[in-house]
Amino acid sequence: MMKFSMLVPLAALSCLVACGDAGNQGRSADVAALPEARPGVVEDRFALLALSCIHKEYPNKIGHYMNSASDVGAPSELTPAFYGCFDWHSSVHGHWLLARLLTLDPETPFRDAIVSGLAQSFTTENIAGEVAYYQAPGRASFERPYGMAWYLQLVAELHESDNELMQQWRQTLAPLETEIVARIKAWLPNLVYPIRLGTHNQSAFAFGLMLDYARTVGDAELEQAIVDKSLEFHKGDRRCPLGYEPSGEDFLSPCLMAADLMRRVLSERDFAIWLSEFLPGIPVDGSGDWLEPGVVRDAEDGKLVHLDGVNLSRAWALEGIAAGLSDGDPRQGALAAAAALHRETGIAAVSDEHYSGSHWLGSFATYLVTRRGIN
Repeated sequence: MMKFSMLVPLAALSCLVACGDAGNQGRSADVAALPEARPGVVEDRFALLALSCIHKEYPNKIGHYMNSASDVGAPSELTPAFYGCFDWHSSVHGHWLLARLLTLDPETPFRDAIVSGLAQSFTTENIAGEVAYYQAPGRASFERPYGMAWYLQLVAELHESDNELMQQWRQTLAPLETEIVARIKAWLPNLVYPIRLGTHNQSAFAFGLMLDYARTVGDAELEQAIVDKSLEFHKGDRRCPLGYEPSGEDFLSPCLMAADLMRRVLSERDFAIWLSEFLPGIPVDGSGDWLEPGVVRDAEDGKLVHLDGVNLSRAWALEGIAAGLSDGDPRQGALAAAAALHRETGIAAVSDEHYSGSHWLGSFATYLVTRRGIN
């Protein structure tokens, strides 16, 4: 997808930041006061979901390592930038969602609300609080690798923008970026085995986002470390058991995410050969029913609703795999057809009806429809 420069005048954005309620901690945008979504523009629905939760403090689920009684605190006290959207990583990719839509659609009717919301979170004081939380004893693995990967994706989004305000925010986020990158570089040599789960700890998905970040900002050391580890973990993989997926609480496909990672690190020719061994069952007849979407029977259940996410992430992985093959590869039709089926099913499930899904599914849908990660 073509990236567009943000055309909003900097003076207008600066006024929004200066005049906004920066002290409005713990209160998200009043959705009823926001403009209506444009008919047929699904991204507007996703923006509304993120705006309604990035500063919504409760309900909240924190993975919090406590060193003493002094570590007791409200989420906004512990992690002052990313305390909304139920958990830290969902808050991070909710902010990413808004930054991405602001860049790709500078005329969005939610422009003012997005700028105000991001400015409320992206302050020097807030990021200093995040760094202090990270640096406390016992938190070396906090949000590793999923939340770390999404944070780097957020930084990459700001890094790519040519707008001055976005660049200012990018610099504001740099101290936590430095901390996270250092921890990833220290972690990778010690990670002996791939983490083949369908949830947050999966290594293949995180490696893909981290690799895209490293290439965007020009961190050759991190790029090479991830490429080397990806090849070590997956180059010899054969016959991934896609038929065993999804597990009952998956939101990521272990097989498809590994393939989506490997198309980033192998040449087009080598990837085509590797894929034939890794997923030999991909049809060549253009059919899409070879991979059925996951089914959610209770969207209020925070674990079961993960399957709505697996449909969205499968769709973008299938599109990425197809993009890694040469034009005319006979598997592209079936990959595209399965991606379309999962896209339709996944996007239809994104709504504000249940907070168990609404606080995060919009980010997955945005990653899909804006073709993030696919050049």
